[in-house]
Amino acid sequence: MVGMTDPATTPGFPTLPDGFVAVVKRDCPTCELVAPALGELQQTSGVTVYSQDDPGFPGGLAVIDDRDLSVSWHHDIETVPTLIRAENGAEVERIVGWDRDRWRAFTAHTTLGEDLSEYSPGCGSLSVDPSLVDELRVRFGGSSVRGRRVEIAELEDEFESMFERGWSDGLPLVPPTEARVTRMLEGTTRAPGDVVAVVPPDLVECTVEKVAVNAVMAGCRPEYLPVVIGAVEAACTDQFNMHGLLATTMPMGPVLIVNGPIRQAIGMNSGGNVFGQGNRANLTIGRALQLVVRNIGGGRPGEVDRAAHGGPGKVSFCFAEDEEGSPWEPLATDFGVDPGVDAVTLFPGESPKVIVDQLSRQPESLTRTLAMSLRAMHHPKLVRGFDVLLAIGPEHSRIYREAGWTKEQLVDRLHELLVLDGDEMIRGAAGIAEGVPEIMAGTPIPKFRPEGIRIVHCGGGAGLFSVMIGGWVNGPVGSDPVCQPITP
Repeated sequence: MVGMTDPATTPGFPTLPDGFVAVVKRDCPTCELVAPALGELQQTSGVTVYSQDDPGFPGGLAVIDDRDLSVSWHHDIETVPTLIRAENGAEVERIVGWDRDRWRAFTAHTTLGEDLSEYSPGCGSLSVDPSLVDELRVRFGGSSVRGRRVEIAELEDEFESMFERGWSDGLPLVPPTEARVTRMLEGTTRAPGDVVAVVPPDLVECTVEKVAVNAVMAGCRPEYLPVVIGAVEAACTDQFNMHGLLATTMPMGPVLIVNGPIRQAIGMNSGGNVFGQGNRANLTIGRALQLVVRNIGGGRPGEVDRAAHGGPGKVSFCFAEDEEGSPWEPLATDFGVDPGVDAVTLFPGESPKVIVDQLSRQPESLTRTLAMSLRAMHHPKLVRGFDVLLAIGPEHSRIYREAGWTKEQLVDRLHELLVLDGDEMIRGAAGIAEGVPEIMAGTPIPKFRPEGIRIVHCGGGAGLFSVMIGGWVNGPVGSDPVCQPITP
């Protein structure tokens, strides 16, 4: 990358002295190799030498200190040694590394480096060192971050200060420095100032930059950011009703299910321990959404968040579907998204509950197990008000695959098995006060509304288990699942 910046239009741009300019560092064998050649040039044609790491290197030469890397950064030095020819303060041409014939032609010095080897490729410049480049970008490139700066006193512990300011979900946060936020924003093509959503309960506009700040604090990598943005967009719809999900006393929160190639591209887990610890993408993406709701929308426990018991999903509940191992189309296709398209689905749900059946080898038997378990979801006598996300494990899905059952067949059969006797569901039946009104006596009552059973495929390859995730009150008075395509 040569000549990318115009010194005439960039304030503070360090112009180059006319003639030959070399950029080197001591920690580079090729730079050590060319030191004698630079000495020859400085005595004959003249050369200005900038050193990135040691102003005493090369020894015996006049060297300019570039340890702040301002010259290297502004002149796009990617490899050292770099030899530049400058006129009127601007670069004309350059060569990188050591190639004796090219250096001789470049400098018109026909005997340059007579005692040196013919070729050495050079080393990476400190100005492109991954551990330095983000800070350099902020320092010299101008930060795109527009958020309010919070100053931390020199003796103040930055981690403790974030707790004290109420930003945390109870776990340590990554400090959202300008460099980290700038790097996070590289994960999306969207402009930092674009408004992603209006976040409940306080109904505050949330920009891409604000999502990025919370993604940094959650521990996300930049490539996760499009998924987090998609999750925020889905959560802040009237259909999902994030405000209501916060305010309920039930132990509910957003459950994030990711479909499409992005699952594998960012290393999400859809297999063993899929709902557990150990996968950075799963845990931090779900956490980032919760931090946005907390820090931007004001959804804090004990305030608007009124959960009586809460659950682990209040911190993060996010996973990928195992599409490759599934006998069925992905969950997102239920919402009209084509297979192979990146999407995130939000389901308003509670913590997972295991369903064990280690003996069934026929789909009808296994489906009856699933139905019997689902009947008791939340309460055996509560019906139609709550959806379910049914996570079928690979050993259970194999039974359906071998029998040729489609997902639609499984859902239809579950609905058939979950039409319940109203006499058993009414209040007072079986000595239980809970239930439906007595007017429903003698009426067959479905446990779930027609679209109330959602199927997703995930989990480890060993273990004849599936999992049900009970939903919150579903429909217009509560929350409906929302599927949001993910844009870069």
